[in-house]
Amino acid sequence: MASNTRPLGQVLATPLPSTSTGLPRSMQPHVSPPNLDLPVLQAASQILQDYFAKDSQVIPDIGELLAGAPSSASYSVFPDDYRVPFQKRRLIGIPESLFQFYNTTDVVSHMGLLSEIERVWVAIDHKLFLWDYVEGQDLSSFVDQPDVITHVAIVNPKPGVFVDEINYLLVLCTPLTVILLGVSATDVLGPNHRTRKEIKLFDLDMSVSCDVEMISVAGTTDGRIFMTGSQDGHLYELHYQEKEGWFGRRVQLINHSVGSVQSFLPRFTAPRAEDRVVSVVSDPSRNLFYTLTANSIISVYHPTGSKTVQLSQTIQNLYKQAQDKAPGSPAITPKHFHIIALHIVTQDETRSGLQLMAITMNGARFHVRLPPANLLHPDEQSNPYFSSGSGFASRHPQTPSTSRPYVLSELENSVHSAGLTIAAHPGDTDGTDFLLCMSPDLTRIGALGQTPSQTSQLAGPSFGAGAVSQRPPLTERAALLAIPGRTWGMAALPRPKNAITVTSPDSSTPMPVVTNELTYQFLEPTRQFLILTNVGITVLAKRRALDWLRDALEEVQAEGNVQPIIDFRDSFGRDQTCAMLLALASGNTFLEFGEQPTGGSITNLAPELANVAKQAFYDCGERPMWAERMTYGTGDGSGTALFSGRREGLALYFSRLVRPIWKSKLIKPGVPGPQSNIPEEILFVVHKNLFALRGFLEGNPHLFHSATGDYSGARAAPASDQEAWKAEQKSVAELQALLARTIEGVSFFLLLTDHRIGELIGQTDVATQKIIASMTFEELITGQNGVVTSRALVNVIIDQQIGQQIAVDTISDVLQTRCGSFCSTDDVMVYKAKESVRRAVESRNPQERRGYLSESLRLFMKGARIMEFDKLREVIGDYQQLDFAKGAIELPLHCADALDADGLGKEYWQTVPLPDPSGSTNAPDDPRRSAWERRAHCYDLVLDSLEAFENRATSGAGDGAAEQWLISRGLADELLEMRPAYLQAYLQREPRTPDKYQLLWQFYVKDGQPLRAAEVLATLAESSEFALSLSQRIEYLTLAVGNAKSHPVSAGGKHESAIAFLTDLEEKLDVSQVQLEIFHTLSPRVQSQPSDSDLREKVELLERGLFSVTELYQVYADPYDLLTIKLLALHVSQHQDEALVKDIWDHIFHEAVQSVPPAEALDRIQGTIVPLGQRFHGSDSSFPFKHIARLLVEFQLANIEIVPPGWAVRVLARCGIPYVEIWDVFHQMYESQVPPFSSQSAVQMLSAAICVLFQDWLEAEKHSPGEYFPADRIDSAVELYLRELETGDSQKVTREGYERVRRELRRFW
Repeated sequence: MASNTRPLGQVLATPLPSTSTGLPRSMQPHVSPPNLDLPVLQAASQILQDYFAKDSQVIPDIGELLAGAPSSASYSVFPDDYRVPFQKRRLIGIPESLFQFYNTTDVVSHMGLLSEIERVWVAIDHKLFLWDYVEGQDLSSFVDQPDVITHVAIVNPKPGVFVDEINYLLVLCTPLTVILLGVSATDVLGPNHRTRKEIKLFDLDMSVSCDVEMISVAGTTDGRIFMTGSQDGHLYELHYQEKEGWFGRRVQLINHSVGSVQSFLPRFTAPRAEDRVVSVVSDPSRNLFYTLTANSIISVYHPTGSKTVQLSQTIQNLYKQAQDKAPGSPAITPKHFHIIALHIVTQDETRSGLQLMAITMNGARFHVRLPPANLLHPDEQSNPYFSSGSGFASRHPQTPSTSRPYVLSELENSVHSAGLTIAAHPGDTDGTDFLLCMSPDLTRIGALGQTPSQTSQLAGPSFGAGAVSQRPPLTERAALLAIPGRTWGMAALPRPKNAITVTSPDSSTPMPVVTNELTYQFLEPTRQFLILTNVGITVLAKRRALDWLRDALEEVQAEGNVQPIIDFRDSFGRDQTCAMLLALASGNTFLEFGEQPTGGSITNLAPELANVAKQAFYDCGERPMWAERMTYGTGDGSGTALFSGRREGLALYFSRLVRPIWKSKLIKPGVPGPQSNIPEEILFVVHKNLFALRGFLEGNPHLFHSATGDYSGARAAPASDQEAWKAEQKSVAELQALLARTIEGVSFFLLLTDHRIGELIGQTDVATQKIIASMTFEELITGQNGVVTSRALVNVIIDQQIGQQIAVDTISDVLQTRCGSFCSTDDVMVYKAKESVRRAVESRNPQERRGYLSESLRLFMKGARIMEFDKLREVIGDYQQLDFAKGAIELPLHCADALDADGLGKEYWQTVPLPDPSGSTNAPDDPRRSAWERRAHCYDLVLDSLEAFENRATSGAGDGAAEQWLISRGLADELLEMRPAYLQAYLQREPRTPDKYQLLWQFYVKDGQPLRAAEVLATLAESSEFALSLSQRIEYLTLAVGNAKSHPVSAGGKHESAIAFLTDLEEKLDVSQVQLEIFHTLSPRVQSQPSDSDLREKVELLERGLFSVTELYQVYADPYDLLTIKLLALHVSQHQDEALVKDIWDHIFHEAVQSVPPAEALDRIQGTIVPLGQRFHGSDSSFPFKHIARLLVEFQLANIEIVPPGWAVRVLARCGIPYVEIWDVFHQMYESQVPPFSSQSAVQMLSAAICVLFQDWLEAEKHSPGEYFPADRIDSAVELYLRELETGDSQKVTREGYERVRRELRRFW
């Protein structure tokens, strides 16, 4: 296994493997699979079952940890960094408005916490104030009694005594009375969409006088109230009833320590007078309550009759028992052995029967199992390190402060919840208390597959000599935090109303104990505690493993230090770490530390931090391995895959997300019918987290593939490792299939509850109702019964919708979108369609019949993919009988597409020759053939319908109505694919239309006759009887040319005529382009000259047919003096007329320079000549190059002071004329000695132009060498030009240019 591990610091830099897929699947259209692979889902479900069992065993409950160890003093104490188990979140100050009531110096004030209704009670003399610490400043008050209030408690009311609105009772204790107030507490939406409690107080007129002051109050779930007397230390019960009776007052105090109790309970022995009861604690889950005396004696009571109790057990001599369990322990001394509080150990904390935990003033705790009395674990906390910082910690680790030992000896308040213990100790400075915070250290007590931890630990000696347990001893993480003020009370924030239950519906897979935060951290907010002091409320939060890991990731991101992640992996094990990294990377509803989620929305890390988590998830997961198993004595061997941490982390995280619902029954009995057994809030949370997980996995499919660097130095992975990768990817695929199915299953169940699931079940048959009554969520997802019942329930929903006149499309779209694999509505659609056909047969109203048939066609098309061919043929027969041509043709065409959704059959038809009459084909084994055959069967039904409707026509040969209907409905392509025998005759039949011609040429193309297709297209383009636009005619000519070129050389012996036909088509296409340009040129004139009717008529004629080039020149180009069109006509016709073309270019130059100064004429000439040259150069009929060059040079000579020397040659070069041709023309002018080139200034100007030409030519050759470059010739010419160049400054630039050209030539050539 060592080869499977790489240093984390090294692998965090390894790039994730790339994926060869295109878009992530989350961005691709979602298509529900037509058939579920239930064995795959069941295999994945078994993986979840295995992890359910592991999660229930990985963390032992506290009773198991203490069973073999008499005592423990093991604590993991960390500096003030991200590993501390608790963190102060915030301080809520006491409202300023309260201080106005402290108007004298001798007021008596008390306070305490009422976390059940989210209030702090503050008593100032006789006035009671209830402070809403969630809202911040809101106060309620009660002042209608005269006595000083010393204690307030909240209890449950007795059922039936008060109105339903009252759900709590406030017990007010004064030295003289006990008063009951009614409380109505309801959840309302507060700021930031968070719920808060809104309360109303009711004066119940219930009070009773007492001789002693009550100091401790506890209530039971059925509304009984017990309390203790301060002065006499007796146990009392406050009994109340709705009305006065013959044998009892409405409110009365019953003393259970003396009097009537002894007559009811002979075993009852009252505490000694000097040993007073100082505390009473209720245990609602076991229907017990406990009392604690000043001498640390614990009594256990069981409420019996309405006014009686039974003493079940008394635990005395705790000090002696503790010494026996842990002899020599310095924490167990007479001086400090004083129990300050009793705390209930709830049944979700332990499965071993622990009931009670007692804590002493110096922090020693005793766990008690009853009955019989059994002291399990006296443990002590001595000399924890104390961090002196008093500020509230931020999310980021801070520099550890100097620590010093601090001895605990005077603990005063404590709270215990879910295995977490917090106790308050007076500080060593005024105005400060210390909180001792303890939680189980899961890294030391859990079997997480972790490596030995290297984190710092302060462990005290173990006292006593008991049997050695296989389990590790209880080790806790501890911290000592400073808070402002003196502590008055403590309370744990209640778990969410719909918290994950720890009672498993399946006894074979018990739920994990509540101390296993690794399981619950993904589905609940972090646990928080309220510490009430005279300064305000300090909110204390338990830091989860998830928060530790998040801080470690932040350190990696900020500092590049991966050691915290390595420590975390070593502490929590690879698989647990990967599960948490996956949650952080994908997002979760409970990622935020210490905060309740807003609206249950998903929290995502910042993208950069999420990328770190994703990379760490890949790297920490390592790679799968293959474990060989050899059978000795044979050569056979087999093996199993040891999955990577990524797969294990995925399975672990997935199992924890679905655990609350997986084994739960779907429904429970209710009134008037069955009700959902799974709270919607849990379903919503599970759905959102699963959806986020699926989105992450679909966006990162490469996470479960091998990275490039996994097998460095080897060409490929070993065969065994390849097997391991295959096994892992198969397992991951199964989990992902189950994930998708589960998301849809939750959506489906929520849909059922929206439609009143009880009513839906009531409308199914009896057998289905029995199945649903015992069905679990797992069975709904993975079982055949789930498929059957879901289909039955969908049918009921569809019937309901139709009965309410709601379109089937509406609900079917909802079903397909939210839960497609559960709720395939194809069967329902087909059934409803058949019903519509039946109604059409029965109807005598033609319009009504047509409506039923149209509706049936729509529904049949919805369910086309599941229609069997025999059923389709039967439906088409019905349509033919009912004369419903639309359905008889459209439905089989739609089914052809549905049965060949990927287009393989169509592709086969387009690429493989059709079979000959004998049925043979060139590709008998082509896998696409079966798809084509399915299409062909559907097309046969269309042909059958066409023939039936043709035979019905009054004309013997048929009137083509069905074909015309197909064409009008846009189904021409399908008609061409079928190619019925009479299609060609129909398309050639009068009346002829453009649509028929269109289909006819396409028919010839598909029939392998491209020349005939070209003839049809040419006819269509030249036709004057069809209102076609000029662009359409050109398009048809273009298609005709393409088809004519496709005509085989030997086809039909028409090669020569085909060539002549093609040549004629190409000439007509060229002329049509001239016609199109004339149209675009003259159309704006029509708009600007609306009164010119002759022009408008001539332009309209251009759209009505095709003209010859002569007609275009004589009718349009010449009369309207369209110079460019004239050139184009000459170019297309290749007509040689030197005088005419020179005259046209003279006019072009004249228009360019007319009425503008020479500087502006430069740009106009260039803007005119360059496009025409690029278009026509090389054509002697339209581009007389030498004449154009002469015109440019003459203009330059006339404006020699303005025009740059190289202007003319550069204009010609931009026209695309080769440099060598330009040089030849300019050299001829240079040598001609003919006016206007005979003057010395003209010769020097031409020399300067040639110099610029050479320079440009050289640059072009250096960047892109051409095939021909006469370097020797140019070099000789440069010598000539230099000799004949004038000396002086006027030609200095030209001379330098020639010299530079010569140097370049001799250097490079």
